[in-house]
Amino acid sequence: MIVCPNCNHPNPDSAVQCESCYTPLPSTIACPNCGASVQSDASFCGQCGYNLNSVSAPMLSTSEVPDPQQLPDPVVPDPLIEPDPIVLPTQAKSAPAPKAHSMTQIQQSFARLLNLQTSTVIEIPPGLLVVHLGKPNDRIPPDIDVSGFPNSEVVSRIHADIRIEGDAYYIEDVGSSNGTYVNNSPLPMGNRHRLRAGDRISLGKGDKVSFLFQI
Repeated sequence: MIVCPNCNHPNPDSAVQCESCYTPLPSTIACPNCGASVQSDASFCGQCGYNLNSVSAPMLSTSEVPDPQQLPDPVVPDPLIEPDPIVLPTQAKSAPAPKAHSMTQIQQSFARLLNLQTSTVIEIPPGLLVVHLGKPNDRIPPDIDVSGFPNSEVVSRIHADIRIEGDAYYIEDVGSSNGTYVNNSPLPMGNRHRLRAGDRISLGKGDKVSFLFQI
């Protein structure tokens, strides 16, 4: 599905212009990792988070995505075992035993939101998989309460969620009245956007309550 950037009308993947307003639609490609349809100018896949700018993975059109069932099973070497060293006769007594490789542990990055109206920094709570943005309510209390910021009346009580998957952060609108915008583009409800450092998040219309995403 291709969402029209002008009127937000959902269009089939094969459409070249919007069925509703006839605006030319951006071209799409298939994610080399999961095969999902993404815009050709996207940096990351919205479904699996794959880095589409990787030089080692060339872009494939939708028709060129290989069938996973037809691919041979990859041969994965054991990273903990080194090949037996070649020992010369003069080195037989002093040759050291092979050592296991030390595994590098991936560390999770921590993120924060900078309110552009007040220059207030809000740390995204660690240890949560879903962070709720909004104002106090009886259904889903917000993890990040924006009721104290200027113009917070444009923000719904249950407005948006930030989801954390490994070291990736995604934002999605959960049915707000005035919408959620990323880099001045509306985020359709149910869609999610992978956040990158420097992305501008606006809760509600008019860019009155906006944040800068920072890592």
